[in-house]
Amino acid sequence: MKEDQNRFLSLLGQLPLRLTAEQAGWVLNCQAHDIPALISARLLKPLGNPSQNGAKYFATADVLETAKDRAWLVKVTNTISQHWQHQNARQKNHSVNGTLNGLASLSLNER
Repeated sequence: MKEDQNRFLSLLGQLPLRLTAEQAGWVLNCQAHDIPALISARLLKPLGNPSQNGAKYFATADVLETAKDRAWLVKVTNTISQHWQHQNARQKNHSVNGTLNGLASLSLNER
C-alpha cells in the first residue's frame, strides 16, 4: 500500500473495503503468489468476475470473517503447502527429464 493511502486510511481508522491479492496475503500471512492457489481451491472468492489474468480484489470483511475460522485456516495452510509441493515436484521432474522451462536441452552436437 502506498504511504499516502496508508496515512489516509489510518486517519479513517479502518482498512480499505477492497483488498488486492498482496493485501489479502498480508492479512492472511501468506504471499501474493499463494492467492491464486486459494482461489483455485475456492477458499477465496474475488469480487465480481475478473478475467483469469486480471487484477483480483477481495472484500475485506469477508477475508477478516473467514480468517477467524480455525478450520478454514487449516484448509488454507494445507492448500498452500500442497500447491508448492506439487509445483516443486513438477519442476524437479522437468529437471530430471532434461528440460528447462519447457524446452528440451540440446546436446552439444545439436547446438
